[in-house]
Amino acid sequence: MIAFLRAGLTQDRLARETSQRWQTMNWIASTLSLLALGIGTLFFAWRGHISGELAMARFFRMYRPNRQDHPFAFYFYLALLIVVGTVEIVWGILIFLRLLRPLPWR
Repeated sequence: MIAFLRAGLTQDRLARETSQRWQTMNWIASTLSLLALGIGTLFFAWRGHISGELAMARFFRMYRPNRQDHPFAFYFYLALLIVVGTVEIVWGILIFLRLLRPLPWR
């Protein structure tokens, strides 16, 4: 064990403090990124609902299901976007409340 006499730091204590800082940074990054993704996804779904058309990529080509031409695809993708956005926001909130572990940033 390496000890710094004047600072009073041991290798174990330094490792523990670094680990706590790293966990806090993971917690903040996970919370912010999931909330931003969820809000962005819900905003995209809301704009698609307002305009009546969703801009998506399907097999590397643009695919724009709309209410008039493809109502089933439009409402399916709209519901999928709403569910995914809500799950991302709830996941971010649960990480913020420390009920779930942060995302592994490696």
